[in-house]
Amino acid sequence: MYMIGKTSIVKEGAKIGKNVQIGEFCIIDEHTIIGDECIIGNYVHISGYTTLGKRNKVFNNAAVGVPPQDLKYAGEKTELIIGDDNLIREFTTLNPGTAGGRGKTIIGDRNLFMAYVHIAHDCIVGSDCILANNATLGGHVELGDYVNIGGLTPVHQFVKIGNGCMIAGGSVLTQDIPPYCLVEGNRAYIRGLNKHRMRKLFSREEIDEINRVYKILFSHTAPIRELAQAQLDKNPNETIASICEFILSSTRGIPFKGVQSE
Repeated sequence: MYMIGKTSIVKEGAKIGKNVQIGEFCIIDEHTIIGDECIIGNYVHISGYTTLGKRNKVFNNAAVGVPPQDLKYAGEKTELIIGDDNLIREFTTLNPGTAGGRGKTIIGDRNLFMAYVHIAHDCIVGSDCILANNATLGGHVELGDYVNIGGLTPVHQFVKIGNGCMIAGGSVLTQDIPPYCLVEGNRAYIRGLNKHRMRKLFSREEIDEINRVYKILFSHTAPIRELAQAQLDKNPNETIASICEFILSSTRGIPFKGVQSE
């Protein structure tokens, strides 16, 4: 049913699915749930109330579900919930939620977390995201789907990044990023639209419409919230509505100046 290295410790109470492989010198704590066909490398610690879905691969020395780096955390029962088909590379750290947050950290499907990625407490990560080496998410950060974050990039706590964004390596994010934007800099600013991702998700006509709306939103002719509300009121397109609603719900502001748009 499953293979466990002779030097590993799987504590009583842990639930291990079918065809799971666990390497050497691992510790799997008692409240852990590991789904079918997961592969756990060597020296991996999976702790707390952590749930892994199916076919996840956790590479050597990762720390999954270890207590949050939050001084307010007092050992309360909180969760880390991970979906299916994720690649969690070496020395990645994934923290559960906190009682002061939503009580859980949630990660979707088919994500790639490269070596030394850190996902802090109470984060939400969508599906099909790529976080390159040493990308760091502070507490309560939210990522949509298809988000790429370059290496050595810290994301400030409570920041939200919409679907389809591309964040350049070495950037520093302190504000919210609307869907399908290209972002770069320290401090980071929106530099344009992620046309590469958009071409995989939308038709030419849809891309042109999104581009048209972003030109209006970034025109500096009025506060961006007013422009977003006006576009939301008159545009029934679901994607445009999601962009405008993202801007209207932003609590940290939108970092744009001199945005280039085709």
